[in-house]
Amino acid sequence: MIMMNQAIQTGAPGMDLALLAKLTGGLGDKRTVERISGDFAQLYSEFLPDVFHSETGIRIECAYAGCTSGLMEDLVADLGDNFVLTDGALRNWSPNFVLACGSSFIIALMELMLGAAPGNISQPEDRPLSAIELDLAVMVFDRIASVLRSGVNAPGGFEASLERPYNAEDRPKADDLARPEFGVAIRMTLGFGSIKSNFALVIPQRAFLKTKVEAPKAKNQPAKTQQEWTDRVQDQVKRSQVTLEARIRLQNLTLGTISRLAAGDVIAFQDRGDVKVQVSANGRDMYSCEFGRAGEQYMVRVKDNISTDDEILQHLIG
Repeated sequence: MIMMNQAIQTGAPGMDLALLAKLTGGLGDKRTVERISGDFAQLYSEFLPDVFHSETGIRIECAYAGCTSGLMEDLVADLGDNFVLTDGALRNWSPNFVLACGSSFIIALMELMLGAAPGNISQPEDRPLSAIELDLAVMVFDRIASVLRSGVNAPGGFEASLERPYNAEDRPKADDLARPEFGVAIRMTLGFGSIKSNFALVIPQRAFLKTKVEAPKAKNQPAKTQQEWTDRVQDQVKRSQVTLEARIRLQNLTLGTISRLAAGDVIAFQDRGDVKVQVSANGRDMYSCEFGRAGEQYMVRVKDNISTDDEILQHLIG
């Protein structure tokens, strides 16, 4: 027993990683993993559509797509780049797990929540999410995590804690000194109307194998209405930070002059009176402004809108 404890504490040099995990409760057999994964799948198939419909009025479809066992970091990497991720923890159940959602679902949901007709939304191309779309992903992951919390045996009534969502391509590299941990990836299809996507839960097997999944009991809590959810999305979008850029036309110069410019040379603005400025975000001109100064700070004053409020909003969310 003393030798076994020493092997566990030192990472068991010379011992097979999978064997050590099995001996210490961190890796289960195929039948057990598939059985518990099926329980998770049933939980989400039954309750995630209800959660979305009660709070948004949107009828989504959710179905089991299989499970995979392996090292946690490998399972997350195998999901690919078309996912947005969040790292989570649930006290008295698991100190770490990962939730993943296909980016196309978030993109399509954003269009729908901002007023697009369901029939006019086509399958989006998978791409990294913008900052504003990541704000909506927060709310989607909250719903996925609430179903997880309601169905696992985590005493104490604690809520799941989720980190800020990020695109899969931005996932930090794993610590080389961290001990590898086996997990299971439970994949589910997800969509509404003609939109097809998926999501996944990547859970350490040390917590997963001890989990008893049960259908949540009804709570006497009023569900959010569709309008409340829509208002929250609108508010989240409007509070999102957007980087603006100002463009000022300079005096025309010959190529010969430009090629000889050196540090300290000065180029004049093209405008001789009020200096005109075009302010843009994400490559789209939004405002016509004039350049000036207030105290010690340079600034621009908005003179005219180039785009309407709706056009600006629709452009910035993409």
